[in-house]
Amino acid sequence: MDMSDKKFWGDKPYFSLDHYLKQTFGEKVYRLSLNGGMTCPNRDGTLDSRGCIFCSAGGSGDFATAPSLSVTEQITQAKERIRRKSNCRKFIAYFQAYTNTYAPVSYLRELFTEAIAQPDIAALSIATRCDCLPPEVLDLLSELNCQKPVWIELGLQSIHNDTLRQIRSGFTYEQYLSAVDALKDRGLSVITHLILGLPGETEKMMLASVDAVAHLPIDGVKLQLLHILKDTDLALLYETAPFPVFSLEEYCDFVVTSIEHLPPEMVIHRLTGDGPRSLLIAPLWSTDKKRVLNTIQKRFRERGTWQGKCYTDQEVFHNELANSK
Repeated sequence: MDMSDKKFWGDKPYFSLDHYLKQTFGEKVYRLSLNGGMTCPNRDGTLDSRGCIFCSAGGSGDFATAPSLSVTEQITQAKERIRRKSNCRKFIAYFQAYTNTYAPVSYLRELFTEAIAQPDIAALSIATRCDCLPPEVLDLLSELNCQKPVWIELGLQSIHNDTLRQIRSGFTYEQYLSAVDALKDRGLSVITHLILGLPGETEKMMLASVDAVAHLPIDGVKLQLLHILKDTDLALLYETAPFPVFSLEEYCDFVVTSIEHLPPEMVIHRLTGDGPRSLLIAPLWSTDKKRVLNTIQKRFRERGTWQGKCYTDQEVFHNELANSK
């Protein structure tokens, strides 16, 4: 592929979610952030009671609607906010806060069925943990996937188990791999979250996570800038034992490098992420999302590069990995 082929992704040198949605549904589609009223084994005492060290009290669902509302009411509210700025006609029901398969199957069935029953909900997106997908939940997700597309968003963050222990994730990379296999065996779409800038990780370590994900049978990836939020253990660590955070230029350059390593058919669902302004401690430059995205586009142009430029096919990648050990 050369730069003349980038038209495959519209006006971007990478396979953006927006481009994928327009290809798949024929028009622009917006995500509606919902709250299913669940918690997490890392918060309810099953694994821990403190949560991951970077996670806010909102369980990564700070932009979701109130869980006291029904799913239908949440969807109606979220649509109203979007329609103030867009005439969008199709939506994704995105269960974002906490762990959205961490409940009895009967509860999940009622919740998810209510969401996809609405005609203008085009797909169901469920954020969860790799250790919260028992067989009965997988069977339900597979059943729902026959009605409307179901995307499972797994928060991996890093392939390095030492890092996963440090951030108190409560699971291992091996558990994540098992979950991917189980989800793909049932024909479900998998989106993986990676956090860039975790304490103690070098760019080489981060790129190893990107390369590993690039060679898994997943459908999309979210690249998330590490946000240090108030009232988290990460904020306490940053205060007592400061660690380096990305500058704007460093981050944008590394995102471009990461996307070079991803296969051309993998959808890029996120390039940076949002941190609530009222909670954000660092990096403060990330509040100007438009500037961040523009800088990333500029870096693509300056480097004359595109998604997949440095991607190595599966067989070559595993040979290189074996030879490096």
